[in-house]
Amino acid sequence: MENTFIQIQELLNRRAELQTRLNLLPYDGTPEIKTISGKKYLYVRKRELDKVKSTYVGEYSEELYSTLLRNNVETKSLRKEIRQLEKQLALLGYNEGEISDRVALNLDFARANMKKIIYDQAVLEGVGTTFPDIEAIIDNGIVKNVKVEDVQKIINLKHAWQFILDKDVIQAPSDYYLASYIARLVNEGLLVIQNGGRIRSVPVIIGGSTYIPLIPFEDQVKQDLYNVLNNEKGIDLAIDLALYVMKKQLFLDGNKRTAIIFANHYLISHALGLIVVPAEQVKEFKKVLVSYYEDESKKGDIVDFLKEKCWIKMK
Repeated sequence: MENTFIQIQELLNRRAELQTRLNLLPYDGTPEIKTISGKKYLYVRKRELDKVKSTYVGEYSEELYSTLLRNNVETKSLRKEIRQLEKQLALLGYNEGEISDRVALNLDFARANMKKIIYDQAVLEGVGTTFPDIEAIIDNGIVKNVKVEDVQKIINLKHAWQFILDKDVIQAPSDYYLASYIARLVNEGLLVIQNGGRIRSVPVIIGGSTYIPLIPFEDQVKQDLYNVLNNEKGIDLAIDLALYVMKKQLFLDGNKRTAIIFANHYLISHALGLIVVPAEQVKEFKKVLVSYYEDESKKGDIVDFLKEKCWIKMK
């Protein structure tokens, strides 16, 4: 039973990843060339509700036409793999669940504010950019005067948030497997190692702190997260999930990013709002976080800080 459950969760995670990639493709349809008054123009053709619809793309060029062709091939490939995953899910006995109206509202709220959330997270990570730059990167993936690494971090945050805001993924448990997958997404293209979601196996140090976390072990991490999920509830559970990932430094990089998105998966799935460290509170947050790192008895301070200054409640 447990093995089947893990298989279902992995398939749902993969389907959500593919759906996110599909949503990010700029064009949806088969490319076609139309000649009007002797000039060539490019369109994409798509069938919707038994009707064929053509959408204008731009004036014809070999480069744009090749892009549309590649886009069409990738779209078909992604949809084919999604269909295969859905067949595997059906064979495992998975049935689509319906989310409550409150959870749906929380999802919509998070989606509507995703750019501001990512901006606040970028500030927390020391990414030196403005909110308009964040918007440009999220919308187009391109902006001037921002380091390539910082652009990659922002794009990764976008992908990680889109992943947890998927209707299927939000119904999955907030467990070790989900945290690892989020870490993989936020570290994509930033680490030398192939999988940024793998539990670290080497020592790390934390800038600005004398605290040195022990090397984590996968079985213990699974048990620790299980204990949190079964002994806490509500906002306290979400905060404990975040603090556990941050203090243990489970991954080689991206622990704060992973921790906050991981905690928000739990909050949104229970219609409890969001936890976001506002840009103007980053300095104070880092201060209480380091204090907690170095002295476990200071946990109450950071818990109170997150509840009072970072928790956006659903009304």
